[in-house]
Amino acid sequence: MDEFKRSLPAGYRVEIGGPVEESAKSQGPIAAVIPLMIFVMATILMIQLQSVQRLFMVLAVAPLGLIGVVAAMLPRGSPMGFVAILGVLALIGILIRNSVILIVQIEEHRREGMAAWTAVLDATMHRTRPIMLTAAAASLALIPICREGFWAPMAFAMMGGIIVGTLLTLLFLPALYVAWFRVPPPTESRQKQVAPIAAREQACFV
Repeated sequence: MDEFKRSLPAGYRVEIGGPVEESAKSQGPIAAVIPLMIFVMATILMIQLQSVQRLFMVLAVAPLGLIGVVAAMLPRGSPMGFVAILGVLALIGILIRNSVILIVQIEEHRREGMAAWTAVLDATMHRTRPIMLTAAAASLALIPICREGFWAPMAFAMMGGIIVGTLLTLLFLPALYVAWFRVPPPTESRQKQVAPIAAREQACFV
């Protein structure tokens, strides 16, 4: 645009208006509220998780959804405008909710006396189905607005982010938990205890 402006004859100028101008105006209030939103969200998560370490792990998962956002929007050439930003903000909430569910399940298993490694494995396998079904339902619900000119960027941003972000959450968060708390791998006796759990969960999936 700047190069085009420089090529204009004397007395001519270019002014941005229409949807682009309105989108830029709409992004201003959102950017002003984001710091307050982050503070309130971190406070609520801190009250629920009661640990700075667990809070960090939950927040570390949220950016993973941007991989899916880019993968879904870039091939289609969708702009990162006002509605797409709204979709990204909603996506962050969905991924954080999934992370909290997984972390809380792990901690509940550990409070019941289960070994840390077994708790991570069992919680991940136990929560995979509900998390995946929720992600699938949310993604399928966005299909009707994919062809709408105004709402399409939000739909593609959320669908790509939910699908990729959910898969990465189920893989990345348990690995991060094991690495962060230095959970040792199970010994041979522990593996014998884990095997029935894995078999039971696989039978449930079938």
